[in-house]
Amino acid sequence: MQEKKKEHPAIKTQLHQRSRHRERYNFTMLCESYPDLIRYVAINVYNDASIDFSDAEAVKALNKALLKHYYDIGVWDIPAGYLCPPIPGRADYIHHIADLMALSNGGTIPLGSSIHCLDIGAGANCIYPIIGVKEYGWSFIASDVDVVAIDSAKHIIASNKCLQSMVECRLQQNIRNFFRGILQKNECVDLSICNPPFHASLAEAQAGTLRKMSNLQKKTVTKAVLNFGGQQSELCYDGGEERFIMEMIHESREFSTSCLWFSSLISKQETLNAVYYALEKEKAVEVKTIPMGQGNKISRIVAWTFLLKEKQREWAKARF
Repeated sequence: MQEKKKEHPAIKTQLHQRSRHRERYNFTMLCESYPDLIRYVAINVYNDASIDFSDAEAVKALNKALLKHYYDIGVWDIPAGYLCPPIPGRADYIHHIADLMALSNGGTIPLGSSIHCLDIGAGANCIYPIIGVKEYGWSFIASDVDVVAIDSAKHIIASNKCLQSMVECRLQQNIRNFFRGILQKNECVDLSICNPPFHASLAEAQAGTLRKMSNLQKKTVTKAVLNFGGQQSELCYDGGEERFIMEMIHESREFSTSCLWFSSLISKQETLNAVYYALEKEKAVEVKTIPMGQGNKISRIVAWTFLLKEKQREWAKARF
């Protein structure tokens, strides 16, 4: 039985104003860019063209279409079971953090490959570096603890000329380190970004997936199938998101003069108090909380620096 067609706003105003994804998905246009998407598109109960977002292969095909259409990425794939992230949310992080970089540069977003970014936990998908390279011309270090993820990211980079020489993959040998073992002696980056593991355990991750799948399918789902995928290292960390970020903050102090702005995505509102406490303890001199929204999901970026305003301006003058 066909339900009444939902009324959707023409523009997703909660997404960043520079986002390429503020309009609703145009599946006709996306299928022209990536014809393999066609087999996953159907008319839903609201008489709209869509895909089954509970189907991992459909989600991956949508990502391939979005990357091809908006970012001219002709070859992109990930190994089975690895995280296939929603691209609009990833793009928003890059756009918001570009605005933050502008604050240290007289209000102008710094562009070009002289801007060096570290993506902590880049994953097999390499989405943040792709968007950062294509939107702002920044260069990236993509780090991860997973050999398979690093190999996948290297393949994506080698297969797309626009990414070659712009993204360097580095394997993190110690799963408890963030900057150590990745940044070399006297090496500086202008920015670090991170999408930390959300859950404290695989069981917690699976329970969360069951809730999400039940909401998507409007029925109780008892078997967890990760539509966006994810290996344990991508989804889980002992102590969850809170401990991961607090340990990152603690280590960032050691690299206080090696990076202008450190940052991390924070999914849980309740994580913020512990994060603010850790930043105060480590004597961060400036902290920014940047709200982000996508659909019904609310998250935020927390960014911090150990450099006073004058030092930030000196950094920008010397490097930007």
